[in-house]
Amino acid sequence: MDILEAIILGAVQGLTEFLPVSSSGHLQLAKELMGVELEENLTFDVMLHAATVLSTIVVLWSEIWWLVKGIFSRGMNDEKRYFLKLVISMIPIGIVGVLLMDQIDALLASQYIMLFVGAMLLLTAALLSFAYYAKPRVKESISYRDAFIIGLSQAVASMPGLSRSGTTIATGLLLGNQKAAVATFSFLMVLAPIMGQALLDVVGGGFESTGIGLWPLVAGFLTSFIVGCLACRFMINIVKRGKLIWFALYCAIVGVLAIGSYIF
Repeated sequence: MDILEAIILGAVQGLTEFLPVSSSGHLQLAKELMGVELEENLTFDVMLHAATVLSTIVVLWSEIWWLVKGIFSRGMNDEKRYFLKLVISMIPIGIVGVLLMDQIDALLASQYIMLFVGAMLLLTAALLSFAYYAKPRVKESISYRDAFIIGLSQAVASMPGLSRSGTTIATGLLLGNQKAAVATFSFLMVLAPIMGQALLDVVGGGFESTGIGLWPLVAGFLTSFIVGCLACRFMINIVKRGKLIWFALYCAIVGVLAIGSYIF
């Protein structure tokens, strides 16, 4: 992989991590189009995800600082309750990460990956459409039950092509939560799992066997971070305005094209 390819993949990751169009699916599509082959797909992908985690921290710093101050204060408060909800939401993805990481990595290298990504993009389109047209009663805050259900949807979205942000936001909206609250919760709940995976990869020495040079890795990381900062701000505003149907249409088109590329 050269620096230009790393920059392109970094831009794809930074943009699609926050837009409900599946970052993993678009990364795989971009790799296929550019002919990029990595022995360990997840290692490079996790580095790009770590960059978007950093961009999430920058964009949502006020919310994160609010949580930190509340966590270290005395007594139970809204901040500690919110933090507990985030922890609860992370349990399903933690289980998937421990038990199914190797299977997911093998799936990325499968000859049927384009067909699978296309099908998952169509499922993403269906979820976004359903969330757009459904009109549930809006709740005042995300409950512990809703936090766990949203966490389950994040675990399911580990499948390549199924948008994590799209799935979690759509699930939160279908449960009747406020748009802005769901968007913020969706972006915060992914921080610990991605940071944990990046740490495990470093400790396990995973980066030594990727065949990726230092500068392409740095270029991809920086590009993903910069684009991610812009995309995170943009996506929060989009969710507030309720314009998810356009992303549903986009996912449907790309999904059909991905399936068509495999068949023909």
